[in-house]
Amino acid sequence: MFDNLTRKVGAALGQLSGKRTLTEDNIAETLRTVRLALLEADVALDVVQNFLGKVRLRGVGSEVSASLSPGEAFLKIVNEELIEVLGGASEGLNLSTQPPAVILLAGLQGAGKTTTAAKLGVFVKERLGKQVMLVSADVYRPAAIEQLKTLASGAGLGFCESSIEETPLAIATRALQAAKTQFADVLIVDTAGRLAIDDELMLEISELHRALNPVETLFVVDAMTGQDAANTARQFGEVLPLTGVVVTKADGDARGGAALSVRQITGRPIKFIGQGEGVEALELFHPDRIASRILGMGDVMSLIEEAEQKIDKAKATKLAKKIQKGRGFDLSDFRDQIQQMNNMGGLTGMLDKLPGMANMADAAKARVDQQNFGQLEAIINSMTPKERSYPDVISGSRKRRIAMGSGTQIQDVNRLLKQHKQMQKMMKKMGRKGGMANMMRGMGGMLNQGKRPF
Repeated sequence: MFDNLTRKVGAALGQLSGKRTLTEDNIAETLRTVRLALLEADVALDVVQNFLGKVRLRGVGSEVSASLSPGEAFLKIVNEELIEVLGGASEGLNLSTQPPAVILLAGLQGAGKTTTAAKLGVFVKERLGKQVMLVSADVYRPAAIEQLKTLASGAGLGFCESSIEETPLAIATRALQAAKTQFADVLIVDTAGRLAIDDELMLEISELHRALNPVETLFVVDAMTGQDAANTARQFGEVLPLTGVVVTKADGDARGGAALSVRQITGRPIKFIGQGEGVEALELFHPDRIASRILGMGDVMSLIEEAEQKIDKAKATKLAKKIQKGRGFDLSDFRDQIQQMNNMGGLTGMLDKLPGMANMADAAKARVDQQNFGQLEAIINSMTPKERSYPDVISGSRKRRIAMGSGTQIQDVNRLLKQHKQMQKMMKKMGRKGGMANMMRGMGGMLNQGKRPF
């Protein structure tokens, strides 16, 4: 998400390099480029004009301090205004009510409400420690109820059975009673969507809202619908007292216009952003972190939080002890590292969150994509336990067997063995006294090379 916008805004801000002060003349071209970039990202025109007006007002005549270049000073202004456009502070769920707290999901068909219901359930269960029950009041889409039931079962969440023979209101009323008797802390209600807004949909969702009195009424919107997402959210907001927005399928949209428009147009905060198909792929929406990503400054906090949640700590501790004792980093360890990286969204997903690395993501994607990671795993899985532990025994005939077993070429096997040797050397340095500090200094140098020119 925001890939195109990040590149274009970064290039625009680079135009101010070398200027002593920020004037109307020297920021005019920059603002024109930023304006075009925002419009191409499908940000609503009135949002673009309001944003650029504030940036121009603050930027013109600003003196550049000794510690900041004009580009950096302007970047600071743009960053602060972007955070304001995106909503200022992060807002989570408000569940401060007598259980069960009801969360009602609304939105058009295809926006991802059913998947979001399960993702939200996992978030509430794992992050907030609450007992969660899901229910589907979508009696129009044939597989909706079964889909939610399957997702709930896989995620270990409670589920209230429903049927297409019932009315949505009857389902919701019965689910609320079931949540009370089963001591669920939170009831998440998935509702039906339509291909477009109609009176029948609005009447039905209004009745459900009155019956359930939810503490959270979240509008679920597909990021790839762009500017239309914000306009649809506004129409729902005229009928329902929305408390927030969930932007879905953000990983499939390189523009990001929906996120930049919906907050300003609806006046409601974006509370969550969905990136990925797994039930864990839901993040709290942090305006400051998103603004930082858009401007190519990375999002280290999200990367750290992701690492804490997704890295297998037992395996990481075991590997660290193994390295400290001077034992070799074998191919089984290498495979574990590949799997851990995949859990973190792959190499490009991690690069996108590192300062100065966002513009390198496309180049990295071309060289090391997710399919490549899968290929590396397949090659290692085609080896015998002895070959994984002692890669030096892998001769020509063994390479041919491994290549055939993994559906790859011998050169692919050779490439993996070379990559493993490089990783082995790096891990060996980590095991030495002061090795970690030396490695961090080296990484710092790499990051500095990827920094902005201003």
